[in-house]
Amino acid sequence: MEREFMEFDVVIVGAGPSGLSAACRLKQKAADAGKEISVCVVEKGSEVGAHILSGAVFEPRALNELFPNWKELDAPLNTPVTRDDIYVLKNADSAVKVPGVFVPKTMHNEGNYIISLGNLCRWLAQQAENLGVEVYPGFAAQEALIDEEGVVRGIVTGDLGVDREGNPKEGYYTPGMELRGKYTLFAEGCRGHLGKQLIKKYDLASEADAQHYGIGIKEIWDIDPAKHQPGLVVHTAGWPLNIIGTENTGGSFLYHLENNQVVVGLIVDLSYANPFLSPFDEFQRYKHHPVVAQYLEGGKRVAYGARALSKGGLNSLPKMVFPGGALIGCDLGTMNVAKIKGSHTAMKSGMLAADAVAEVLLADGQGGDVLNGYVSAFKASWLYEELFATRNFGPAMHKFGPLFGAAFAYVDQNWFGGKLPFTLHDTKPDHACLKTAAESKRIEYPKPDGKLSFDKLSSVFLSNTNHEEEQPCHLKLTDPSIPIGKNLPLYDEPAQRYCPAGVYEVVTQDDGAKRFQINAQNCVHCKTCDIKDPAQNITWIAPEGTGGPNYPNM
Repeated sequence: MEREFMEFDVVIVGAGPSGLSAACRLKQKAADAGKEISVCVVEKGSEVGAHILSGAVFEPRALNELFPNWKELDAPLNTPVTRDDIYVLKNADSAVKVPGVFVPKTMHNEGNYIISLGNLCRWLAQQAENLGVEVYPGFAAQEALIDEEGVVRGIVTGDLGVDREGNPKEGYYTPGMELRGKYTLFAEGCRGHLGKQLIKKYDLASEADAQHYGIGIKEIWDIDPAKHQPGLVVHTAGWPLNIIGTENTGGSFLYHLENNQVVVGLIVDLSYANPFLSPFDEFQRYKHHPVVAQYLEGGKRVAYGARALSKGGLNSLPKMVFPGGALIGCDLGTMNVAKIKGSHTAMKSGMLAADAVAEVLLADGQGGDVLNGYVSAFKASWLYEELFATRNFGPAMHKFGPLFGAAFAYVDQNWFGGKLPFTLHDTKPDHACLKTAAESKRIEYPKPDGKLSFDKLSSVFLSNTNHEEEQPCHLKLTDPSIPIGKNLPLYDEPAQRYCPAGVYEVVTQDDGAKRFQINAQNCVHCKTCDIKDPAQNITWIAPEGTGGPNYPNM
């Protein structure tokens, strides 16, 4: 089929912090040189920011470099951090506040801001468009354009108006378009489906540790003004996740934004072992702890969402480049998990890639080569220095558990500044950490009370998730027999619990037989199924453009 096409110097997949920072940087470099670089950003969400979810305590280091005058430009950094409170939750009722002297340096937030990352991305998109970037929301990159010589030449957007069987719907069908570029930067976020394909095709992870992931579940609440403390940052470890064992690690956050709002969330490491664990239900019961409930009681939940995050750090980074393109941001895996921050690192990686691309294009290069300049600039940057200093954090938590791992991290950061003369490695992927149901203890979760805790369906409703129903399912099973034939007897099919949106169900039919049901309409694009399925049988691909959540200010 002949597709229409558009040609650009640079095509960027994803309007998150890395992709938009790269776009802005490219245009700035071109303007400084008095030349033109054409840049296109394609975004699968219905608008820029619709699929963005993060805590977020934001470190403005990269933003200071990209737009030194961001305050004059009204960037949405409105709430500076005023205090850090860190607790170890001993059980459902008690907690110990960690004295400041024992708080790792990476957890100090002086000079940072509590923000909506979605709103920051909307602002970045405005700056990009002001600089001449073409931003196309509502169009999902469906495949990479790769020529006969193995060079990435752009992307193809998904077809619109296709029915469940993949046939064009009469009167509604629009074939996808080729967006061709001299260079293509992939900024899809954590576990990007094209990034995953490229890592495999070019064997980019051959020298890296296994990537590790967490699932972050988040809500926004309007709370009693008398309880609101703008700028307060609260982090917890321990209950409801284990503090002694290594099976269920993670932590929580509660940040006081402006306008009498707080954001509250739980991050569950996807290396957990018990197949009966439900990250969603762990989050619901967490909110009943007195440390958290004191702020939420009497308030109103106004938003919900979930997203996986890449937390392997420096040791898990794949090779960054391949002919004609590069991975940036969370598609690469640049989050600093010791800081619980990935936005500033994502922005910096995008800026470094943009610098390398601009250097070639402004010298009249034609692209298609391997961007070794990006690699060398990365290794010479503060981003590499920061990730190197925290390279042992993740492996220490996985190897030693949250108690001794945290002790190791404290010594590493506070005593040695992250410069211990050795590097820990962890090569076991998250899906391989799951124990069988027979080896595990079933977890009975309390019913939601409708005040602090809620069910999945009412939560998904608040995410404003929607998909065109008459389209192919974007959650692909390599072998449709595995969920019932293998995962159910071995693991009690964990998909019905690890998904935070009720997408997967095991349904008992009238004849007593079991059936695996996929409610793709509910999918919030968190990618947890693609990561945690023990058989690696589920592949998440981008659905029709504009599908998924529509987060207002997550």
